[in-house]
Amino acid sequence: MKQFISVADAPGVDPLIEAALAYKADPLRDKELGRGKRVGLLFFNASLRTRISTQVAAQQLGMEAIVFNTGTEGWALEFADEVVMNGHTVEHIKDAAPVLGAYFDILCIRAFPSLSDKEKDYSEYILQQFIRYAGIPVISLESATLHPLQSLADMITIKEHISPARAKVVLTWAPHIKATPQCVANSFAQWANAWDQVALTVACPEGYQLDEAFTAGATVTTDQEAALANADFIYVKNWSSYREYGQVLPVAEDWMLTEEQLRQAPGAKIMHCLPVRRDLELAAALLDSDRSLVTKQAANRVWSAQAVLASVLNTINSKT
Repeated sequence: MKQFISVADAPGVDPLIEAALAYKADPLRDKELGRGKRVGLLFFNASLRTRISTQVAAQQLGMEAIVFNTGTEGWALEFADEVVMNGHTVEHIKDAAPVLGAYFDILCIRAFPSLSDKEKDYSEYILQQFIRYAGIPVISLESATLHPLQSLADMITIKEHISPARAKVVLTWAPHIKATPQCVANSFAQWANAWDQVALTVACPEGYQLDEAFTAGATVTTDQEAALANADFIYVKNWSSYREYGQVLPVAEDWMLTEEQLRQAPGAKIMHCLPVRRDLELAAALLDSDRSLVTKQAANRVWSAQAVLASVLNTINSKT
């Protein structure tokens, strides 16, 4: 791979899953692959699993990983073109990104959406500027619209627990106390729709339908009860409105997933990307039950990152 921004960059879902599972079975099988290479991890937003799992994955490939939190450790960056920089920004992306490209072999970026400007957010304004000016491969650690490393880890987890038959997977909206991005939900839908081992249903209240660019091919419904029937996997996630962009719309029904709602899906496994607000998004009893795959998903973030880094390293090494 030359970069990793979405499922479109992958050499297929199954090959990446198989590569990840091979690293899970033998984490140091390619410990020399990244020798002499550096990966820069730039965070515009807080992180726990993404940061640590990517560092661990890089180290297991022999790479040096350097983390930089731009909000607290660096200059305020300007991304707009043809602007007089007489405000709070100190350094332009046109100057910063090429320097980072000189320091690193791979650059990983994590940046959330503003949730105020749909057009700018969905153009991947920040991520695309790094791709344009850094001159080296870029990996998304979550962007305004997608979270591909999380989605790959989700597919790995489903693969490990799927029966031979094609699985029914339900992505269901959950309540939250604030507006949150659509990126995890968009990305999960995109990857599930690209993988022929699952059939995806997206359940959400009216007004919370995701961008059809990501859900095309899935069944989309506002009837959570009907959606959950006979589900094999249920992915719980909150997101703000895409239509009324970034807004938290009123919802009359109780959409928090509980054991009672799973009467028609007795074998369903429960998934969530974490962090999760217990007994708000998802019943704590379900999180702590044998149904939950949440911890396994988080653990698989290492193998997700390692498979992606290895694929990009192979492309870099083939040119040297």
